[in-house]
Amino acid sequence: MAKDLNTTGRWLKRLTQGLAIEPQDRQQLLSVLREAGERGLIDGDALTMLEGVLGVADLQVRDIMVPRGQMVFVRRATPVAQILAVVVESGHSRFPVMDEDRDDIVGVLMAKDLLRLSANGAKGRFDIREYMRPAQFVPESKRLNVLLKEFRRNRNHMAIVVDEYGGVSGLVTIEDVIEQIVGEIDDEFDVEDEHNIRRDGERKFTVRGLTRIGEFNEYFGARLSEEQGFDTIAGLLMKQLGRLPRRGETASIDGFEFHVMRVDRGRIDALRVVAPRDVLPPEEHAAGGGT
Repeated sequence: MAKDLNTTGRWLKRLTQGLAIEPQDRQQLLSVLREAGERGLIDGDALTMLEGVLGVADLQVRDIMVPRGQMVFVRRATPVAQILAVVVESGHSRFPVMDEDRDDIVGVLMAKDLLRLSANGAKGRFDIREYMRPAQFVPESKRLNVLLKEFRRNRNHMAIVVDEYGGVSGLVTIEDVIEQIVGEIDDEFDVEDEHNIRRDGERKFTVRGLTRIGEFNEYFGARLSEEQGFDTIAGLLMKQLGRLPRRGETASIDGFEFHVMRVDRGRIDALRVVAPRDVLPPEEHAAGGGT
């Protein structure tokens, strides 16, 4: 440990040589890092990750967890065919196993442990207890830097989040924590780079938080207000709620339902939008697709 601290001290000393200040606290350290970025001593991606490393100590599990209502789980008494269907449909790799209700979690089921069942056509006797692994439980108030150390030490990738009364309030994965450091990791909710709005199905869309209100109105034929001091859908939603929402929260504005899919580094990154009516992309309108 002493060797690591000495190495960090030498690195910081080299980095701060010639800069205006020598950092005495975290805020000054951030200023030094940003100045180093402006001078080209570290690139933009490295600066973002360093800021993320410092930031995880200020965040708690409740800030990034998947809320209880959005958890994908399986029940202990569910037939194996139905479990396999949930695994395939969700695309997740780990699933909380619940008994009678969502506050009674008895373990974690990993999709890879079911591969041999799938290969054998799920024939024969199935006892989920033979496949379950112990679940890790953490309080909502646990700091992310502490959680990351526990994930590494215990080699766990998912933990069940409980409130002060012991009830299940959500779950958190190691990916959720790492994203606070390295930034967003693409998944099925991401919108393609060239589009801010993606149609996922009838009345269902994925929308980037930074989508401008004017672009949203044009796409959906909507009349969301552009005169409230915000230019983006994320800003409008924050105005509606009066704060930065957490992942999983919902709000309704002018008939549109907004479901927060991802909050990244203190901003709304992706939203699931349910429109009051089905809407075709503008390019299909141009091709004569109609509504």
